[in-house]
Formats: sequence, structure tokens, C-alpha cells
Amino acid sequence: MATTSEPATVRTAAEVNEQIRALWLRAGGRLSAEERAEYDGLVVEWAAAMRQVV
Repeated sequence: MATTSEPATVRTAAEVNEQIRALWLRAGGRLSAEERAEYDGLVVEWAAAMRQVV
């Protein structure tokens, strides 16, 4: 059975950077283990978006 999926939404580096900043503000400068995992994923996404710009 074939399934269809929506194409992945690609965000700009600026959009991801905004989310990173919001995460740090929300965390008060100290990330929990869960927040650290979110941050790590955002940094990877940001780096990929930056490669698209260059």
C-alpha cells in the first residue's frame, strides 16, 4: 500500500535562529537535558539552512 506524505518544510536560517533564541530565553540561559536535545537539533537544522544560502 502506497502512502503519501507532505514534503518536509524547509525553514530559513533566520527562522531557525529565531527559534534558537526563543529557546534560550525561555530556558533562562540554562538548558535542561530535553532542551539541550532540542537545541542540538536546531543547530543541525540551522547549519543545513546556512549551507543552502552559500
